[in-house]
This record gives sequence, C-alpha cells and structure tokens, in this order.
Amino acid sequence: MDCIIRGENLQLTEALKEYVEKKISRLERYFDKSFTSNVNVTLSIAREQHNVEVTIPMIGAGILRAEERSDNMYSSIDLVVEKLERQIRKLKTKLNRKVRLNAERKSVFQESASEYNTLVEDSEDLDAYELVRTKSFMMKPMDVEEAILQMNMVGHNFFVFSNAQNSQINVVYRRNDGKYGLIEPK
Repeated sequence: MDCIIRGENLQLTEALKEYVEKKISRLERYFDKSFTSNVNVTLSIAREQHNVEVTIPMIGAGILRAEERSDNMYSSIDLVVEKLERQIRKLKTKLNRKVRLNAERKSVFQESASEYNTLVEDSEDLDAYELVRTKSFMMKPMDVEEAILQMNMVGHNFFVFSNAQNSQINVVYRRNDGKYGLIEPK
C-alpha cells in the first residue's frame, strides 16, 4: 500500500512518517494486491488533541475510514490502526459469509463492470445556495445490510447505494434513536 501522508498544523518529521508507514503496512496482510489503492493519512493537531484520519478506498468494495484522537500522535496512530483492523476483520467475515450463502455474489468481487458514478448536476438555483463541495464515487450493487456496514465504516450518518434487489438508488441513514432507516423511490 502506498501512503499519502498529510500534516495539518504540525511539522511532519521523518520519524513520524516512518511510524505511520510501518503501522499502515500491517494492514497489507488483509488485502489482495489488486484490492486497494493509495491510503490517505491526515495528521493534525487541534485544541491540544492529536488527530489521525485514515481513508482506504477499496476498488469494488467501498471505503474504509477511521479517525482517532488522543493526547499523543503516536498513540492516535496506534488507535486508528487497531480500529481499521477491527473494521477489516468485520468486513471480511461478512463478505465471506455472503459468498458461502450465495455463490452468485462471488462474481461481484471479481468484476467491477457494474459500478456507477454519481454526480451532482448543475442547476439554475445554485446561485441561491452555496455549494461548498461536490463528490463523485463508485457505486456497486449491494443489499441494505451491506450498505449499513459501509456507512458505519465510513463513519457517516447516511449512505447512498444501488440496491441489488431492485437496481434502484436507495439511502440508508442512522436515526436519532440509534436504529436505521431506508429511503426508497416510488
């Protein structure tokens, strides 16, 4: 895995870069060589807290993301790597169970032809609202349970996905009571 390390409000030293690369390289044992791309690591200091954010885009299987903060940068790095290892083990267990239960799912992991890009279209009303960020991402068909898993891994309150059962775009979200909701078009 290639690490792209960024520092915000701190000076990146060679020792810190080497420590990050050493710890992130521990995650390589969980992946196929073709399964991942670059690992983005952001180190920052805010309000005397040392923050580490790691994002791992996985080709054809979503994104792994973890963020941790503590009083020490090295312990923040250790905590975020432990969190990612837990997420990876959970994801691999889930995916292996699905492969055993449904032999057709195996083809999803080998092919990436059914991935789609979503884009935000320009509109006349954009002048009335301030658009501060536009995102596009790969979308693969998945079931609701897998979408909730992906949402939790990314650390967001909602997740847009292509529903494998009906081929429609759906949204899962976390409710205030801690349970999950699903939005489907009619």
